[in-house]
Amino acid sequence: MLRKRSQRRRHRVTILAAAAAAILGVTGISPAAAQTGGFYAPPTPLASVVPGTVLKAEPLPLLLQIPTDDGPLPAAATRLMYQSTDPLGNPIAVTGTYLDPTVPWNGPGERPLVSMAPGTQGQGNQCAPSKLLSQLVQYDPPLDIRGEYELPFMVAMLSQGIAVVMTDYQGLGTPGVHTYVNRVAQGNAVLDAARAAQKLPGTRIGNDGPIALWGYSQGGSATAAAAELHPTYAPELDIKGAFAGAPPSDLKEVLRRIDGSILTGAIGYAINGFRHVYPEIEPLLDAELNDRGKQMLRDVAAQCVGETALTYGFQQTSTFTTSGRPLSDVLDELPEVQSIIATQQLGKVQPEIPVLVQIGTDDDIIPAVQVRTLAADWCARGATVALTENPLPAILPGLAVNHGLPYLLGVVESIEFINDRFADRPAPSTC
Repeated sequence: MLRKRSQRRRHRVTILAAAAAAILGVTGISPAAAQTGGFYAPPTPLASVVPGTVLKAEPLPLLLQIPTDDGPLPAAATRLMYQSTDPLGNPIAVTGTYLDPTVPWNGPGERPLVSMAPGTQGQGNQCAPSKLLSQLVQYDPPLDIRGEYELPFMVAMLSQGIAVVMTDYQGLGTPGVHTYVNRVAQGNAVLDAARAAQKLPGTRIGNDGPIALWGYSQGGSATAAAAELHPTYAPELDIKGAFAGAPPSDLKEVLRRIDGSILTGAIGYAINGFRHVYPEIEPLLDAELNDRGKQMLRDVAAQCVGETALTYGFQQTSTFTTSGRPLSDVLDELPEVQSIIATQQLGKVQPEIPVLVQIGTDDDIIPAVQVRTLAADWCARGATVALTENPLPAILPGLAVNHGLPYLLGVVESIEFINDRFADRPAPSTC
């Protein structure tokens, strides 16, 4: 009987995920979304308020909303700005999107909330997910084609009556530089997004209800960081579990893997973010980068991931350095930079919530070995961790096929894991 019930749940989630993917699969290019005036400009100075306080909010029209007597399907959306904390402990304003589902929640207890950490969007302000959710595809000539690929996963949850909030992260949309793959900045933004969603008035969730964390790739590292930071930064949140897919937990290993891949330019996102937070390393990096390397940093700072892939994909970082050596080798010889990178390492703190970790055995962007190490480190500290690996064989290495496909192929397991946490079922463990 239990097996049949599990199969029915799995079948239902499969249908929902497929329907969501079909919605996203609609083709066509839309003009760039109209800007919302000064919405992304934070109040100055920021008030002395607790993290997660909503600073401003406004309705956000979603693509393919269907009006009903109970509200728009699949959800009513709100663009919001909330207070968070940067890696140095300073208050910052971060934006995001809350989606309040019209579909009833038929699971046990109070309607739950998922705080979603998006995967790599880019570093330009136009890449903020809260700017992308109102249109399917946005295009600015010559190469900036962008869209919110997290939409099918959001719809799969909304279709079950689960509320979703998705952060834009620090510096996407708002002033400053996006602090790409910065452990503290991302983890804080994910936790404060959940706080902000529960404080919004007039929603279908409570102010202290159950929460789960969700993210893949960059979002996987943000979710993992949030799971680690939860007991000290946001202990009042009732977080039931977390899904962290393909998390870049060891940036040194990721740097070596993506050098020469379609995501070579994402290395520039990380360097720009660390230079912004730790300006003392700027002269050290400038001395090692040639003119082309410095131009790469300027270019990617204003790009979304699609344009970065088209502009700098499959290039070697050795062409960006004065010595002609790969950036991984150059950075290894800068102790100040290595110290900063070391502070981003995941696995040094035990999550107090169950975590599902997924990775493809042939992931060509995130090395599977460092994800296995993360799971082992958490297990050794006493965490409840389920590690699953997708055995998809290598397909066009370096093109990120083996990085992206396991996200889609693992969605049944990941959503079922989250549903089981909301139902307080025993959490699986591979420790």
